[in-house]
Amino acid sequence: MRLDFLRPLYERKGPFVSIYLDTGRTTETGATEIELRRRRLSEHLVEEGATAEELIPIADLVGDPGMAAPGRAVFVAGHEVVYTEALPAPPRREIARRSPLPHVMPLLAQRGENVPHLRVLADHTGADVVAIGAGAPRELVVGAEDWPLQKTGQGGWSQKRYERGVETTWERNAVAVAETIDQEVRRLGAELVILAGEPKSRMLVREHVGKEAASKIVMVEHGSRAPGAAPTLFAKEAEAVLDEYLATRRAEVLDAYGEATGHAMATQSLAETVDALRERRVRTLLIVDDASADGTLWIGEQGHAIGVGEAELRATRVTDPIKERADAALVRAAATTGADLWFVSATELHAPDGVAALLRF
Repeated sequence: MRLDFLRPLYERKGPFVSIYLDTGRTTETGATEIELRRRRLSEHLVEEGATAEELIPIADLVGDPGMAAPGRAVFVAGHEVVYTEALPAPPRREIARRSPLPHVMPLLAQRGENVPHLRVLADHTGADVVAIGAGAPRELVVGAEDWPLQKTGQGGWSQKRYERGVETTWERNAVAVAETIDQEVRRLGAELVILAGEPKSRMLVREHVGKEAASKIVMVEHGSRAPGAAPTLFAKEAEAVLDEYLATRRAEVLDAYGEATGHAMATQSLAETVDALRERRVRTLLIVDDASADGTLWIGEQGHAIGVGEAELRATRVTDPIKERADAALVRAAATTGADLWFVSATELHAPDGVAALLRF
């Protein structure tokens, strides 16, 4: 999991208010139920020292009908919402916390591995392109020319010229789609391009995309832009492609970890991992997904300022170290030093602390 989207959070100074709220509106009184839940969590935050100014933006956000979702994570600093994300399901548990760092681990664990990718439905008129990464999906409709589009098969002296015109229109539209795919792959850092639609159009698009995008294309059979076409089959095939891709990536990461442990290029304990993060040597952080974990570490102002003990940090010239949740400190260190994150099971990792890392050097 890439953590780039979290970096702006760590450019802000705490304390942070972090809240995970069940915002599903399943009954006519759903809005009232949500408000009661929010108030209960707000009361807990007040007990932790939150001010009224810190709670107002949460109330405004949760009360906005346009922000409805089954669940929502909200992070506030400096009396404003600095990041919020809709959850596809209610949070595993409702949380309200005021702390030096944002409590992002529950969000990361619930969203799972996020593969930046494009979903493309192509036909002779162009394509529908959906770019999916951090934040809300970005939807684009692409098309250059809309005439002529169909070969009539009728005879006459102009038939060949007309059919060449149709094929030229198809190709120009495919070129426009390919250019959009290339742009979105670069913008999003997409790892996959899932391409469906009319077979001839799919092939034309594939012929015209650049090398980078071409290497990421996976063709699927179902999906159509025709009016009334059900999107369900395309969605299912796209999810299957993502599942297979993640399973392959996960196996590669674990294989690399197994090999690295034999060459001193991996850590196998919390203390070793913290040292490597402080030295900016971590390439991939591996963490066992354990909602009950509640250990602590020491941190300084900079993202890589992290230590198992206070004295350890002071020895690196951190003047005012403070204690923070271990998971929050680990994620900040990983995000600000360019490491990625993978959740693994305890049986896969074989690390006593549930934390390990692959190293850059």
